[in-house]
Amino acid sequence: MHRFLLPLALVMSGLMLGGCAAVPLTPDPLAGQRLAAPPTDYTALLTHPDRPSEDFKDDTARKPAEVLKFVGIDYGMTIVEIEAGGGYYTELMSYAVGADGKVYMQNPVAFDALFGDAITARLDDRLENVQALRTNFDALTLPDASADLVTWFLGPHELWFRPDGVTEDAFGNPDKAFAEIARVLKPGGTFVAIDHIAPAGTPPESGSDTHRIDPAIVKEFALAAGLELVASSDILANLKDDGTASVFDPALRRNTNRFIFKFRKTG
Repeated sequence: MHRFLLPLALVMSGLMLGGCAAVPLTPDPLAGQRLAAPPTDYTALLTHPDRPSEDFKDDTARKPAEVLKFVGIDYGMTIVEIEAGGGYYTELMSYAVGADGKVYMQNPVAFDALFGDAITARLDDRLENVQALRTNFDALTLPDASADLVTWFLGPHELWFRPDGVTEDAFGNPDKAFAEIARVLKPGGTFVAIDHIAPAGTPPESGSDTHRIDPAIVKEFALAAGLELVASSDILANLKDDGTASVFDPALRRNTNRFIFKFRKTG
């Protein structure tokens, strides 16, 4: 494997890890506003008859029903799933939004070597409401105000990941990436971010070291892009993880401490 792809493969395996911060849950101002269909049964999504069997092994660590309930996915939504990886959550989002919804499964072109076959298998002659996007994080190639929801699960730290031989912005510029999120969201739309927690004050370059990020950094960039924080959750909390070890430490695999933030686009 090319020396660029070795560290990238390690980083992207972090998509399969567990963990979240003990941040108190606050009310969601958007709750109850979407009435296009009855409330989604998020637990039932996990036993959908078309769901690939290999996805089930990650349910315990990821807690997808609880996460998707917090996110608030509804029937008919248009979703931009940044850094979708092989599509674990893409599958569930596709079921949730139904025939009248749309999911854009985004990954940088550089991820093709890691997930290309998995994405092809995921989408080949199935999940007709899903479209793959091969772009950097700061170039989503979608119309303004076209999405009800943008998600970025276990990925914001990637903005500071530096593969061998790359000095900056391997997958997109941080300011531009968050500006893109705000641009594609409809007024009132939501952005949900999940990532591995680094201790407060840790510089963003930890994204290329321990593969974590200080939650305050994500909040700072989201607020600067014109989004407001409306809710947070401790669904994936693990207070035994102090945030100093790499997410690839065998003692922490699939059980890191992760934060979940929900932002809203004002206006």
